[in-house]
Amino acid sequence: MGNNIRNIAIIAHVDHGKTTLVDQMLKQTGVFRANQQIMERVLDSNDQERERGITIIAKNISINYKGVKINIIDTPGHADFGGEVERVLKMADGVLLLVDAYEGPMPQTRFVLRKALGYHLRPLVVINKIDRTDSQPEKALDEIFDLFVELNASDEQLDFPVIYASAKNGIAKLSLQDDSNDITPLLDAILKYVPEPKGDLTALLQVLVASLDYNDFVGRIGIGRIFSGTLRANQQVMWITREGEHKLARINEVYTFHGMGRESVSEAVAGDIVAFTGIEDVDIGDTISSAENPQQLSSISIDEPTLSMVFSVNDSPFSGQDGRYVTSRNLRERLYRELRSNVALRVEDTASPDALRVSGRGLLHLSVLIENMRREGYELQVSKPKVIYKDINGKKAEPVEYVVIDVPDEYSGQVISMIGSRRGDMISMESDKGHTHFEFKVPSRGLIGLRNRLLSATRGEAVMYHNFYDYEPFKGFIPHRIQGVLVSMATGEATTYAIDALKDRGVMFIEPGVKVYEGMIAGEHCEENDIAVNICKSRKATNVRSSTADKGIKLQPPRILSLEMALEYIEDDELVEVTPKTFRLRKKALKEKERRRITHEEGEYAQVSGAE
Repeated sequence: MGNNIRNIAIIAHVDHGKTTLVDQMLKQTGVFRANQQIMERVLDSNDQERERGITIIAKNISINYKGVKINIIDTPGHADFGGEVERVLKMADGVLLLVDAYEGPMPQTRFVLRKALGYHLRPLVVINKIDRTDSQPEKALDEIFDLFVELNASDEQLDFPVIYASAKNGIAKLSLQDDSNDITPLLDAILKYVPEPKGDLTALLQVLVASLDYNDFVGRIGIGRIFSGTLRANQQVMWITREGEHKLARINEVYTFHGMGRESVSEAVAGDIVAFTGIEDVDIGDTISSAENPQQLSSISIDEPTLSMVFSVNDSPFSGQDGRYVTSRNLRERLYRELRSNVALRVEDTASPDALRVSGRGLLHLSVLIENMRREGYELQVSKPKVIYKDINGKKAEPVEYVVIDVPDEYSGQVISMIGSRRGDMISMESDKGHTHFEFKVPSRGLIGLRNRLLSATRGEAVMYHNFYDYEPFKGFIPHRIQGVLVSMATGEATTYAIDALKDRGVMFIEPGVKVYEGMIAGEHCEENDIAVNICKSRKATNVRSSTADKGIKLQPPRILSLEMALEYIEDDELVEVTPKTFRLRKKALKEKERRRITHEEGEYAQVSGAE
């Protein structure tokens, strides 16, 4: 059994060429017609995936090579989508680790590889981009071996085969000296080294649900691997939940993966990866077993969320101007619908009926959800991200991230100082060709707002990657944002005259002509305190001065924040207002008088309680 099936997951860091390699595997095995018009990076089907150049949603495809069906599982490269990674690795027997020949293994590679080795998957290493003039495949291979040792790989896993490739040119080779004009050496290596799936066709049915999809016509779709037996359409089965509850159910339709899509089949056998419909409340980690003698498979553990934010109804003066979905009912329905397929997400009610606490694996995980909602026509407000603490052996513990930073040598001192003030511990530091490579362990809360300040301090030349490492004992106080903000005291349009008059007070976030309201944040103050400013003030027109004189004013360009940067930037008393057309930073209390009252009350409470 299994001679004609191989199941392999692909692991790679962002921009190391994973999706381009899969493109070539699809093209060179005849999945596409000779005259078919196809776009590049076909696996990045989601708009945000194509824009960001990252894989967000795990996907299944299959190719046929030499009569063998190869199920390829595309895994997200970022730890924030670890909920996707852990599930899909359960369906694989081998893992293809793709590494850039110049950059070597990177943080996200480490995260997913640790999971794969923990599942005892057989690794194949592909060193990609050997066509680069600055490629260093031998150095990359040494770093990969060191990484395997560091992650406690077994002796068998350390004896991994190596394939050298140029996904861009569609070639792979077993040695750098070999001649090659296609990727067949890689496909041959998959057949040779990835073990056949274990399972007995004649045994009782056992399917482990490892992923979910949703369709408005058929409802929830379970995706998983058949570990034994045969799954048939219209079959009565025993559905065993993660908690061990047994329920009789019926499978409606069964699909297997074929090329980029799914095809309906009457039955699928052990070793294959399938999708099925008919069980509306099926969840990750559930077992689909035979009704006669049900046996539960070991469930899937998914890492808990590390970051939470409060999503609330937009109550700004501009609410309802852009969005189609603006009520608390709309917000609640959308977030609970997301739970159908986004299993790493948590949604909880709060004391307010207009607000929900949403917890995820990291800032990117949550910001992708916010961006999707914005594009769908939702208006909402979100609060400052907060880390989720745990109690471990009676002590307070917090999530810690593994951080890699590359900067020009002249900025290395600023990096060390910045990370040190955020309770970070340096693991290693290497200098090469004018650049310094740092590796740190930093508390997750210390990373909130770090990227903005790092880019400012290094004139945009810093490159930073990070992913979840572990929970460690609480590290102590970390300073907040140093600068205050410029808060609009009026509602109207920002004017060139007002912005020019405020140029010595700080950096603007908006341009002339942008509509603002009282309490909206217009820029960053150069000092620690917040100040209210009239950003709508215009020059008075007289017979001496013309109102067109504004045209001669030269302004500094504003600091344009991305959604992630805005979420990192805000403090506890601030919100990000998100609409389909834009997003704005604002104070929770829009009136200056109200903000002063809150500050005064907090100061009195601190004196009475002795709080910092």
